[in-house]
Amino acid sequence: MRKYGQHFLINERIIDAIVEAVPAAAQNVVEIGPGRGALTQKLLEKNVASFTAVEIDPQMQAYLLAHFPALQGKVMLADFLRFDIGRLLQKPTFFVSNLPYIDAAEILDKVLSWPYFSGAVFMFQKEQAQRILASAGAERYGPLSILTQLRAQPRLLLRAGKACFNPPPKVESMVLTFEKRESLLSAQQYPRFARLVKAAFAHKRKTLYNSLVLSGYDKAKTAEALAQAAVKPAARAQEITLEKFLQLHALFIS
Repeated sequence: MRKYGQHFLINERIIDAIVEAVPAAAQNVVEIGPGRGALTQKLLEKNVASFTAVEIDPQMQAYLLAHFPALQGKVMLADFLRFDIGRLLQKPTFFVSNLPYIDAAEILDKVLSWPYFSGAVFMFQKEQAQRILASAGAERYGPLSILTQLRAQPRLLLRAGKACFNPPPKVESMVLTFEKRESLLSAQQYPRFARLVKAAFAHKRKTLYNSLVLSGYDKAKTAEALAQAAVKPAARAQEITLEKFLQLHALFIS
């Protein structure tokens, strides 16, 4: 039954911790990629008002429906990245998943961009989780750190070793929780901000100024914005905080 590179979570302590991280007040819960239902069973026991599972594998969907009768009508067969998220109930939603490593960043971005996102608890590959949590100046700090922290407050919940899965993956894992932040940018402003951040890191060995110019930003406008934001000429993207990127974004669009 194993397809799509699944590694099934089998450690009961970690399963319990993930389920306990779902707030008692959560009324709408969505599980992404439930697999054989290690989390699903205990999520159903929380008796939330609305529960939905989005599963890519038709064999897993059949398995879930056969073993958990309460899931009838609650399992959507879809690749979450291609799934029309507007099909979900349009009310505050908490997401849960042992994310597929290869698509984890894209899934996180899709979830954080949904207007009804209220929070999440997700499993990641260790290195990716470290990028999400990283602060300015840290080795793994980059666009994933900034664009995540713009929209949510990520926190480490626990670490998961290889033996916590069957079959064991080749890497260690970490579970993070995400609490929605108040909107700092509108949905219309976000793509322009994301472009700025990605351009800043596009040429890692270059200064912030050079990386932006090489990415197509006007030289004079870039120099003016950096000066007004009190960013040193030799500064690199890894040194620039989220707050400073927001300031630069505002200067570029002014």
